[in-house]
Parts: sequence; C-alpha cells; structure tokens
Amino acid sequence: MRKLLAILLLAAAGSTYSQAWPTKPVRVIVPYPPGGGAEAAARFLTNHFTQTFGQPFVIDNRPGGNTVIGAEAGAKAAPDGYTLLFTGGSTMSLQPLVFAGKLPFDPLGDYAPVSMVSHFPFFLVVPSSLQVNTLAELVAYVKARPGTVSYASNGSGLISHLGMEMLKQATGMDLLHVPYKGFAPALPDLLSGRVGVMMADLAPVGQQVRAGSLKVLAATSQQRSGFLPEVPTVAELGNPGYEIDVWFGLFAPAKTPPEIVARLNAESVKYLSSPAAKEAYGKVGHETIHSTPEAVRARIVAEQKAFAKAVKDAGVKPE
Repeated sequence: MRKLLAILLLAAAGSTYSQAWPTKPVRVIVPYPPGGGAEAAARFLTNHFTQTFGQPFVIDNRPGGNTVIGAEAGAKAAPDGYTLLFTGGSTMSLQPLVFAGKLPFDPLGDYAPVSMVSHFPFFLVVPSSLQVNTLAELVAYVKARPGTVSYASNGSGLISHLGMEMLKQATGMDLLHVPYKGFAPALPDLLSGRVGVMMADLAPVGQQVRAGSLKVLAATSQQRSGFLPEVPTVAELGNPGYEIDVWFGLFAPAKTPPEIVARLNAESVKYLSSPAAKEAYGKVGHETIHSTPEAVRARIVAEQKAFAKAVKDAGVKPE
C-alpha cells in the first residue's frame, strides 16, 4: 500500500510540474551557425512559443562537428523541458551513417521527437561570373577541367555534402569538396568564384539570387519548387530518381515528461498550420509541415535506410 501511495504521489507531482512548465527560460539548441535557414526556421517557432508560454525560448547556436556538438549537448541535458534541440535529417538520419557506430548520441534513443517543422529543396547555385547557365553546361565545364573546380558545403558529412556527392556520381563530374562551418561563411568564396558551385536552400542564398550575384541551375526536389518554378529539377535534367528533400524538426531529450512533449506538439501544430507561419517560412524558402512525434521517428528510420547506400558509395566521412 505504501509503495502504491508513493507511486501515485510521484505521478501527481510530475503532472503538477508539467502543468506549471515553463517557469523559466527554455534553451533551444540549433547545431548550426547564425544566419542560416536552420536559425530562421527555429526563430519563427520559438517566437511563437515565447508569446504562447510566457517565458523566453532562447536560441543557442552550437555549430561544429557535423552538427554533433550541439546534438550531443542536447542529448545530455536534463529531461525537464528546459532544453530542446532544433535540427533535421543531417543530424538524425545522416550522422549515424557517417560516424558508423561512433556517434556520441543515439538519435532515436536519446531524443523524444516533438514535430516536423519545415521542409525545402536545395538549389544548385553558381556565381554569376561563371560562364555556365544550365546543369549540362556546368557538367561540360567541369569535365573540361577535371579536379580543378571546387564546390562548397555547409559542413562535411551533412546533407549538402551528400547531395553534391550524389550529383557527382550521377553526372560524372570531378569536383573538389571544400567544407565550411555553415552556408553563410561559404558565401564570400562562392560569390568571388574561389569555389565554383554550392547546393543550398534559399535562406542563405536567396538575396544573392534575387540580386543576380548567383545563378540557379537546378532544384533537388522531386517536383519543381513553388518558390522558383522556372528552375528545373536535377531529376528532369537527365538524372531520374535524384531527390533531396531537407527538413527540420523539434526534439526534446528522452524522458522529458510526455505532458510537456504533448504541449509542445500541440502548439507547434497550431502555429505551423496558420497562415502567419506559412507566410513567414515562405520568405526563407521553406514550407511548413507538422506531424506527430511518431511520424518524425518513422522518417528518421526510413531515411537512415535510404541514405545508407549513398553514404557508402560516396565515401562520405566526418572531417
């Protein structure tokens, strides 16, 4: 009887704690540098949470280590609802394959998914000074200069790196990889022509595309993007089956009280389905999506299976 009473008291205390949450600021780790699409997507959602829950939701940029530094910090945080992680497929689906058993956290075991947040294609961009205007022309240009043209990524072992390696395999291009600590740090070298090409979302490159400083050659989506409908897809340009759909989602450390996860999910769904959210995310080239926690987990499992061969074939390794 005493044991049962103790269990009931603990359950009641946990429920009361969850109902009171949050009573102080909440940290949201973003394992990317400031100024990119990840931070923008996180900020829209955290601003809504700040207004709704009455406590600041503060973004904590923790870039580096293929997003592993930030994700490991989140996994080791107390599961009390005061630390969250905002990241996507590069961290949860790709890094377990890139690190091959040496990842210092388990995406499925150490985290409780909350919801999907946004998704978007990458766009293949080159500086306006490069004398190519189509993917076919880029392929011809690179093949005429084997091993001398480089491409930038936002980090070794991330989706943009894998996407370019898959494109190299599909087209036979011989490109040198130059990893940066985010898309923003890569932009000056891309704009100056020090690197020849990059695969990125519109958040970091949209302004330069609109200004004519960068040219867009192709989109990685299965269908043409509504953001740039005039741009053909990599698949329709003679590479059937090629697709990179990038996504971000919200996660809490495993064992975070389910009531807190449920409240976060409900508010995420409410906000992300609103016209205001769709407009905000559209400005950075993202489409809002929302889901159950189970759907996030299912996507991670599916992507880990789908990426396995591509990672092996491309020889993608952490650097």
